Amino acid sequence: MNDTPGWASPGSSPSDDRDAGTPGPAGTPDTPSKWSKEQPPAGRWAPPTGPGGGPVPPQGGGPGWGGGPGWAGGPQRGGWGQPPAAKPGVIPLRPLGVGEILDGAVSTLRTHWRTVLGITVTVSVITQILDVLVRRYLVPQPPEVDPNATPEEVLDQLGDQLNATLVGTAPVTAIALIATLFTTALLTVVISRSVLGREVTLADAWREARPRLPQLLGLIVLLLLIAAAVLVVAVLPGLLLGSAGGAVLAVLGGIAGAVVTLWLMVRFALASPALMLERQGVIQSMRRSAKLVRGAWWRVFGILLLTMLLIFIVSLIIAIPFGLIAFAVDGEGFSGMFSGGTPDFGWPFLIITGIGAVIASAITYPISAGVTVLLYVDQRIRREALDLELARAAGVNGHGTAPGDDTPRS
Repeated sequence: MNDTPGWASPGSSPSDDRDAGTPGPAGTPDTPSKWSKEQPPAGRWAPPTGPGGGPVPPQGGGPGWGGGPGWAGGPQRGGWGQPPAAKPGVIPLRPLGVGEILDGAVSTLRTHWRTVLGITVTVSVITQILDVLVRRYLVPQPPEVDPNATPEEVLDQLGDQLNATLVGTAPVTAIALIATLFTTALLTVVISRSVLGREVTLADAWREARPRLPQLLGLIVLLLLIAAAVLVVAVLPGLLLGSAGGAVLAVLGGIAGAVVTLWLMVRFALASPALMLERQGVIQSMRRSAKLVRGAWWRVFGILLLTMLLIFIVSLIIAIPFGLIAFAVDGEGFSGMFSGGTPDFGWPFLIITGIGAVIASAITYPISAGVTVLLYVDQRIRREALDLELARAAGVNGHGTAPGDDTPRS
């Protein structure tokens, strides 16, 4: 096992050679096994007995001994199935619950705050400066719609507005894409180290992530092209008809295309950590993500949706006060909004809202990346017993899964 930062060698992986729902090691004559020869002993462990022959309660108590954490390594289970799961870093080395994934992402930010904030603040500041300059000097103002125009002229003006919006969105989207690229690459390395309880500096993260940046860029662009192609194919038949029935068909096609796009994006949601940590190619990482998500699509979707909701709430909480201050400072732009014209916000408004955006991004970037990476780790623990490899890399002795353990791993 390579712990800096990859957890599997390139090529086939344990889940490729056996059923996705079957935990534990597997090897074939052509594919060397990636699992240790030392496995947990057969049979359940017997509880220790006291002087009177009765069982001795575990240290710290358990569900059967007056409350406290469960003795077994799984989430709050009773019994003497196995010792507590090791926790060398931000997560326990066992299948994770939703709260543990979110807590692990926040704990990474708290534990490695110097490195994490060094990454997110730097990227956010550069991104916001470029964004402000682009919006101020490059993005054209959309033309106003004449209220006295004929229906044909209104359609032409709406088309001009749409074109101006698309032209203005392109550079902003490119900036956001580059920011996502760097933060995803660097934070994936930091989180992979935090799982093992190891320190990582900004220089370490950059050195390990830099060789994977071209592949990660290719992955992000390919996923965007796939999403765009699905939506275009879904809407195009209705647009070609050009009638009222065509408009209805376009709307229905757009809804169907959005559903298919959502399904594909969740299916490939773990491709980025697979590409970074297993050092696989773009297509291989997408296949890897599809294997890990298979059978757990709704769980992955639910966790990602919850994360997006939390990020939206956090961003809103930060953006509202900065927005109010910006509106109060930049009175011209504020009055322009209510006069019916196009608001012309000045530098004070752009700078104040930019500061709020930097603060929001510095907090939300690590949470988003952390949840994605920890979801990847969790799925590999459930399907491939990755916790054994992680414990070995972290130097934890005696960590393993006792035969008969009822921890769900699929």
